[in-house]
Amino acid sequence: MSTDAENIDIAKQGIEAFNNGDWDAVKAAFTADATYNEMGTGRVITGTDGIVEALQGWKTAFPDVTGTVTNAFASGDQVSLEISWKGTHTGPLETPGGTIEASGKEQTTPALMTVIIEGDKIAEQRHYFDMLTLLTQIGAA
Repeated sequence: MSTDAENIDIAKQGIEAFNNGDWDAVKAAFTADATYNEMGTGRVITGTDGIVEALQGWKTAFPDVTGTVTNAFASGDQVSLEISWKGTHTGPLETPGGTIEASGKEQTTPALMTVIIEGDKIAEQRHYFDMLTLLTQIGAA
């Protein structure tokens, strides 16, 4: 069993891989049957291929987006990460309601991600973020 500090590091690996656009590292950070639950959009995705595809969509809309972990807490196999997402909307953002064309506007969106660790990989992420804040900042709300 990993220590709390080790589990925080494992949870952060997914964020770092996303920040770098390293999709092989994203896949390597997750279990093959991992679940990504994106509370801000209502998407629930199972499996690394689908998770990578969803994350690539965010990088298409915000190519320079990075997540900065501002706080982290772990208890056993559960980790909570407070994250600040910052990036510029220079690509199309695909949403359930249609495509939001690039606005050229910067956004900073607060988020909380809860992560379940199995062994040394991410088995589940529940990503809570303020979609209204994001849409308001890019001029879509």
